[in-house]
Amino acid sequence: MKIIAADLADVDQIMLIIEQAKSIMRKNGNHTQWINGYPSKEVIQTDIHNQHAFVCLVDMEIVGYFCFMEGNDPDPNYKVIEKGAWINNSPYGVIHRLASSGKVKGVAKNAFDFAFSRIKNVRVDTNHDNLPMQNFLKNSGFVYCGIIYVNDGTPRDAFQKLVTD
Repeated sequence: MKIIAADLADVDQIMLIIEQAKSIMRKNGNHTQWINGYPSKEVIQTDIHNQHAFVCLVDMEIVGYFCFMEGNDPDPNYKVIEKGAWINNSPYGVIHRLASSGKVKGVAKNAFDFAFSRIKNVRVDTNHDNLPMQNFLKNSGFVYCGIIYVNDGTPRDAFQKLVTD
């Protein structure tokens, strides 16, 4: 699997991947994440404009999408965490809007491998009903840190992993 920066020409294919990911979520009992038109085409276009958008390719076909940001405070929703605490307050990377077409396995692993190749401290959040993602995170060494709230005010389970060489 190859990961490259997404381009505006990829938006329609990315939106199709997002719809496929929503279908996978619903089949797994997650009916509350990515609702009311989120993530929209405009959100993806903003990710691309900000150079945070990446696609996963297999045989030149887009099979996954994610937004990756890094720095001192790339996600303002992570400033307040309840019922726990972050592992540290060092600069971190964050993955959002991770979506797979479901055609191949390994999209999440490759996205996080990409993130850890850029920064050794990664935070992520997911809906409480997204059991496949929670299981992936726990099995990948992420630690549950508490609850954060996203822009629409809904809670998300927050995880972090720090890799030391």
